Amino acid sequence: MKNLKLFLIVAIVCLNFFNCVKKTDNKSVAKDVVKQQPNIIFILTDDQRWDALGYAGNTIIETPEMDRIASKGTYFKNAFVTTPICAASRASILSGLHERTHGYTFKQGDIKEPYMNISYPVKIKEKGYYTGFFGKFGVNYKNAEKIFDEAEIFDRVYKYKDRRGYFYKTIDKDTVHLTRYAGYKALNFLENAPSDKPFCLSVNFSAPHTHDSAPEQYFWQKKSDKRYADVTIPEPKLKEDKYFNMLPKEVKDGFNRLRWTWRFDEPAKYQESVKGYYRMISGVDDEIGKIRQLLEKKGIADNTVIIFMGDNGYYLGERQLAGKWLMHENSLRVPLMIYDPRVNKHSDVEDMVLNIDVTKTILDIAGIEAPKEYQGKSLLPYVNGTKVAKRASVLVEHLWDFNPIPSSEGVRTEKWKYFRYRFIKTPEELYDLENDPLETNNLASNPEYKEVLDTHRALLNEKIKKYVDAKLVH
Repeated sequence: MKNLKLFLIVAIVCLNFFNCVKKTDNKSVAKDVVKQQPNIIFILTDDQRWDALGYAGNTIIETPEMDRIASKGTYFKNAFVTTPICAASRASILSGLHERTHGYTFKQGDIKEPYMNISYPVKIKEKGYYTGFFGKFGVNYKNAEKIFDEAEIFDRVYKYKDRRGYFYKTIDKDTVHLTRYAGYKALNFLENAPSDKPFCLSVNFSAPHTHDSAPEQYFWQKKSDKRYADVTIPEPKLKEDKYFNMLPKEVKDGFNRLRWTWRFDEPAKYQESVKGYYRMISGVDDEIGKIRQLLEKKGIADNTVIIFMGDNGYYLGERQLAGKWLMHENSLRVPLMIYDPRVNKHSDVEDMVLNIDVTKTILDIAGIEAPKEYQGKSLLPYVNGTKVAKRASVLVEHLWDFNPIPSSEGVRTEKWKYFRYRFIKTPEELYDLENDPLETNNLASNPEYKEVLDTHRALLNEKIKKYVDAKLVH
């Protein structure tokens, strides 16, 4: 009898121990599942050109957090947007498609449903990620906030022709800059996101975009008033009249020139505008620092991948122009870096990469198969240090038929750039980027380069057909 009681006691103890171990193992398995699918934060700025970044060699601008992401992660030296205008570029980032395929830009109504159905926020949410979006969406789409678990879409208020364009959101009854508000919303998301599933957070800052309708143009936070106050900004390259005079008449009479008169046409105005542009970027950098501090505090920094990018390039007075929209490097080239804490490896990548690559990369990081329609490629192999096939050429285009911003299209290789305007009669342009990186010597009319010109014209026509044929909605 005593032996039977002892046996029962031992059996009960063993059973309880087994159940505890089983429960513990289940918790471990659950944690491991989350670890296998990392959190993702995608940060997008508005009009930040590639060299408005300390890591890119800019010795004036203060961007320690962006520099840290670049220096610890993978920095892409030659990152380009396929379309140098915010609406079309953001549609490309969402859908992973060229503008020639998705067809979305200003004055086109809502982006078509089939393109949003394959967008990265839709696909990653379908696979169990908790999703958030805060800031400028930049693409017309009915009920856009509803495709995320949490979202607040906001941008500058155009009707206000003063600082209220950037200062109208409140935190605890204090009116704050949109940069601060976007950071605040991101922090709230991170504090409250469920712990039993990975998250994908998109933070789209309106800065450093000017507030076009206001005489002052650039609005920053008071804390940045003294930033760059004692610095003299170097004059822009290609500021001489001869470079402006090389442009087509329609460009000289268009928005690029008009906005130059708003921001850069006088030395004092140029100094104040560039400093304002830098101050706004530094404000974004501050918010990135807060986000990273919170990730550390919550103990999730080691499992959170950060992607940072600009939505298009920007002229800071070069050729006596402002804005973007055209096919020069200033307009197309953007900052792009990826920090994956799971990979203890830094690299600077020379290969050409594109905004449409980010879409596929986000899904690849999450371990999700990308839609077959995507036209970009995953950048994760660069991050992991595996061999990647280089792109031989890329299509660049601005298709909006709007007279003040002449529409153009072109192709870029490592050595050559060819482009042409679509609706105006003006010569084609061909540049040897290796020997003429500032694009000052148009070789298109030089008989010695006829074969090069013909080859790149044919390449452009081939790409146009390819991406038109890929349309999901005709």
